Amino acid sequence: MTPAAPRSLSNPRAITERRQLLTAPHMAPLTEFVETLRGEGRGAVPDFDPLDGGIEATILFLMEKPGPMTDDTAIAGRVGSGFISRDNDDPTAAATFSFMQQAGIDRRQSILWNTVPWWNGTRKIAGEEMTAGLNRLGSLLDLLPGLKAVVAVGGRASKASSFVKSRGLHLILSAHPSPINRAARPAVWEGIPAQWAEAKRYL
Repeated sequence: MTPAAPRSLSNPRAITERRQLLTAPHMAPLTEFVETLRGEGRGAVPDFDPLDGGIEATILFLMEKPGPMTDDTAIAGRVGSGFISRDNDDPTAAATFSFMQQAGIDRRQSILWNTVPWWNGTRKIAGEEMTAGLNRLGSLLDLLPGLKAVVAVGGRASKASSFVKSRGLHLILSAHPSPINRAARPAVWEGIPAQWAEAKRYL
């Protein structure tokens, strides 16, 4: 069932199958966490991907903010998958899929999340949004008892650095795998898999 190529969530059937796994034992606490965030009314909150490690994950890849292809309510643009996933139908997710493979990160060891968990129709992050996201990060970390390392993906995700270290977790700073970053800094973009592979040292 594990996808062999990027963008598998472009298939509606794959989305349906994955939704059926949201109450699996490794996922149920995370699904409840997401529902709590949705109840705040700040925007769409994508579900964690059940094909990742769930609460058994040892590495958290902390991205910046959900994009439109995580949104299944179509706040802006196309209807997305409803998941934060390396399998989403967009260039950043496709790069994430490939970079994970290049870094040798076992999918079941990892989990993806966003520093700001709400998608509100814009990629911009207001200061209040960042503060709100950081204030809820601790509740997520409490659900991941085996977590060893956090990879902060992108400059805005690095704002969580102090909090991550205060929890006794290893921190790796990484560039963001977006197409914008690829165009502006191709050498940095190509070095992302090596940055991500550093997380394996702490397992």
